[in-house]
Amino acid sequence: QVQLVESGGGLVQAGCSLRLTCTASGRTFSSVTMVWFRQAPGKEREFVAAIRGSGGSTYYADSVKGRFTISKSNAKNTMYLQMNSLKPEDTAVYYCGAEALSGSYYGPFGFWGQGTQVTVSS
Repeated sequence: QVQLVESGGGLVQAGCSLRLTCTASGRTFSSVTMVWFRQAPGKEREFVAAIRGSGGSTYYADSVKGRFTISKSNAKNTMYLQMNSLKPEDTAVYYCGAEALSGSYYGPFGFWGQGTQVTVSS
């Protein structure tokens, strides 16, 4: 059974940092694009960051560029999102996704995790 499991969310104050982890099991994702999306209450799920299978190319939403860093460890079948200088507007449930079915960073994706809550207080 293929699973993506996010962890590392929590409650932090504005300006602080968090690192999210997406751990994959059931198959390897070393050769596919993986992404982070987020969904705030009352809003649609939005793209945050993407990383190509090789780990060499990354892409970010303008709202997080310069503050968030996506990375992956193919050896550990794990992806990360380092979030620095967090803002209250970063508050959302963060989801990891894998295997872009149409080749687009925006989806659709073959696999999703269950999400982890990030709350940033002002």
